[in-house]
Amino acid sequence: MRSSCFLWLFVLCTSWSFAQDFEKKKQELAAQKARLQQEIKQINQLLYSNIKKKKSALSEAEDLDLKLIRRKSIIAVNNTQVNLLTQQISVNQRDITRQREELQTLKADYATMIRKAYKSKSSENRLLFLFSSENLLQAYKRLQYLKQYTTYRKQQGEAIAAKTSVLQKLNKTLVKQKTDKQLLIAENRKEQLQLTTELQSQQKLIRGLLKRERSLAGQIRKKEQQTATIDREIERLIQAAIAASNKAAGKKESRAFSLTPEAQLIASNFVANKGRLPWPLEKGVVIQGFGRQPHPIVKTTMIQSTGITLATTPNAEVRAVFEGEVMSLITIKGSNPTVLIRHGNYITAYKNLGKVFVKKGNKVAAKQVIGEVFTNKQTQKSNLQFCVFKEQTPQNPKGWLYNL
Repeated sequence: MRSSCFLWLFVLCTSWSFAQDFEKKKQELAAQKARLQQEIKQINQLLYSNIKKKKSALSEAEDLDLKLIRRKSIIAVNNTQVNLLTQQISVNQRDITRQREELQTLKADYATMIRKAYKSKSSENRLLFLFSSENLLQAYKRLQYLKQYTTYRKQQGEAIAAKTSVLQKLNKTLVKQKTDKQLLIAENRKEQLQLTTELQSQQKLIRGLLKRERSLAGQIRKKEQQTATIDREIERLIQAAIAASNKAAGKKESRAFSLTPEAQLIASNFVANKGRLPWPLEKGVVIQGFGRQPHPIVKTTMIQSTGITLATTPNAEVRAVFEGEVMSLITIKGSNPTVLIRHGNYITAYKNLGKVFVKKGNKVAAKQVIGEVFTNKQTQKSNLQFCVFKEQTPQNPKGWLYNL
């Protein structure tokens, strides 16, 4: 009896734990899918809103690639949700079977009890049962037995009612889960059709681009050279700022900043807010990630990024992600301005600005507008490159910005 109780308790705990894990995973997947859907919506708003502007084939193929990546991710999330529901449906079906079996057993026991009670239903029989006791102790025990029997009958009735309620809830949950599963399957079919259409469009563009792959590779390399020139200038300016901080502190040359107590506090607060820093734009979507990577269309050509690239609305305001001091403004021929903001021994860079509203030495607050993104009149693209450095070492902004 005791072992069966322990077994039943174990089953209950396991079921509860599984249900908790299922609900947590379900919420995580729903949030992930909502983010992906929002990103696709933003891509459509930011990159496809001006249909009058004719894009280059390369630009259009790149923009389609952004949607394809998100679309594939949504399909993968949907598949995970379907698999999760399939597992839960299977668990609930087993629970329903077990609950039905237990309900049948309870009802059978209750029916037997009622039949026995009916046979001895008269008060005379109960009194006879009491008065036929051999002594007072036995009479007392028989009276207790009758009370316990009555209580047990009541408990059995309540157990049947509770078990029936549980079974009804499980059945409702199962029906809803099966409906949700069918809706997800239908949604995935729709996403798959959209993915196929977009893939066909992209493949058509790529077939045309492959005919002039060398020319495109040359264009990409030229753009990479411009980016590398800016990155070298950023590195030079950070080195100069480090040297100046060490000189002011009376220390020998070092690759690290000599921080004042104020700068140390800002740096500590900057690190404490890692993963919670606001975006440098009110509205934006990541179109290029951090690090060395193959070009999304011309796969034979590698591109390098010391930060991330965000697409946004034309002439969008650019904001400082944290309090600090404007360390430098960079203006290189053939490129748009870059602003460097120092936060202790960390530096954030904001590249490709059309307008700049700050000067070197200005103190800035978090979310303070420092300029506007440059908008290309031909393509109508408004892209901001955002970087984070610890001294001279580039950091992946993904680990710093909120919900990136």
